[in-house]
Amino acid sequence: MAGGRVDAGEYARRVNAAAELLESGVAVAEVTQILAQRFGCSPRQARRYAEHAAKEGPVVAPEPTTVFTVKLPAALAARVRQRARESGSTISALVTQALTEFLARGHRKGSRE
Repeated sequence: MAGGRVDAGEYARRVNAAAELLESGVAVAEVTQILAQRFGCSPRQARRYAEHAAKEGPVVAPEPTTVFTVKLPAALAARVRQRARESGSTISALVTQALTEFLARGHRKGSRE
């Protein structure tokens, strides 16, 4: 993506490529050149990837996401939007957290607590 921000997955890929090169003994200046060529980014941005990798090491690539459409009662949807706004979160992040916590509790059909 020339001239623009990369998504989190691509960022992780670039930092991890830098980390791998650094771990194999390649100097930061050379890593910068390699990344700029490999990913078609500016040398300045490539150096940022290399510096991040040198300081922090590899990063965890985010799990791919997918669109998942559900129909909710209007009042519930409004409450979700409001809670996301209040928490400074996105609706997706809020729903992901809520469903993850719900499923971790092991609810099963017919189970009432």
